[in-house]
Amino acid sequence: MKVRGRRECQDCGCRWSYYETGSVACPDCESLRSVGVDDRSLHTDSPATLDLTPYRTAAAEGRLDDVVDDCKRDLRTYVRRRGFVDGGQLRPLDETLVAAAELLQVVDAFDRLRSPTDADHAYVLALLRDADGGGRPGPSAVTDALAPARGLGDANAADAYRDDLLAWLDEHPDSEARRALGTLRERIKRIEALQGDVSPSDAESLVTAAREIGTYLREDDETALAAARDRLRYSSD
Repeated sequence: MKVRGRRECQDCGCRWSYYETGSVACPDCESLRSVGVDDRSLHTDSPATLDLTPYRTAAAEGRLDDVVDDCKRDLRTYVRRRGFVDGGQLRPLDETLVAAAELLQVVDAFDRLRSPTDADHAYVLALLRDADGGGRPGPSAVTDALAPARGLGDANAADAYRDDLLAWLDEHPDSEARRALGTLRERIKRIEALQGDVSPSDAESLVTAAREIGTYLREDDETALAAARDRLRYSSD
């Protein structure tokens, strides 16, 4: 959506940035009577934080079953609020969003496993430990039981970034980037049809390709676009 980033309260005169608060309410007096004082810009991001501390503790104590619904709720909220265009500026697809998108799928899948292995449990613990700091295990660490969940998480993260890239392209047309995003969507749909059941490295390649297309658009880096095309071509073989 397009918003006016700088706002002024009509009651107390306070000025603030909508991009920082995500609200038209005045941060000083809480009045809803405010007006924009600059031009409208495309903006898809909202203030959001992710703190997995209580779920790390519960999982370490063997109580993840007790908090899994709350964990999924917090992850959904975080993923839903995140966007990649900030006041008209295109941002990269960051690691925290990717890890959160994966963890949302992994926690759900782990909760449904009848006989999770020690390796499954260790993988969930590793994700919970690092996801809110933008870390996650590499593809080789994924267990067979949780690989489809990682595949769906990567596909969802790449698709969310693709959506924002398309919105940005509405104002900054680029036929080559749009064509690459069409190919990316085809690969995402394939993973969705397989319910994530592809190799973790193949799933991660979609995230990398989405980032490369973003790099091309942000930095006019033709090499990044070529790399994305090659990556997507290889993933279709």
